[in-house]
Amino acid sequence: MTAGSKKGHTATMQRVAVLTDSETATGYRLAGAHVIETTAAQAVQELEQIIQDGQFGLVAVDTGLIPDPATATARIMRGRDLPILLPIPSLKDAFSANTVDAKAYMGKLVRDTIGFDIKL
Repeated sequence: MTAGSKKGHTATMQRVAVLTDSETATGYRLAGAHVIETTAAQAVQELEQIIQDGQFGLVAVDTGLIPDPATATARIMRGRDLPILLPIPSLKDAFSANTVDAKAYMGKLVRDTIGFDIKL
């Protein structure tokens, strides 16, 4: 797809992918995202392959698989503008042994993201 052109330039719509584990993949699929399932052991290799393929403009990366995707792929991303790597908090973090209160954890994620609390 192309967007409207300005001064003879056309913009190409970039694809979005989510790199996550099998446990959370279904939720992203239900939201309509293109999902690539992997394990923590294979995540960096999978992300490097996604980067090399060049099919995606944005890759959301589960931080439970790769805590810092930019650092993990710094070598292969050198000289590339795309894809943008977006670390997304892992659902497992909310329910780990280190998290005392999952509700408070999720509330902090919302507050940090949008700047205020949402009470239901």
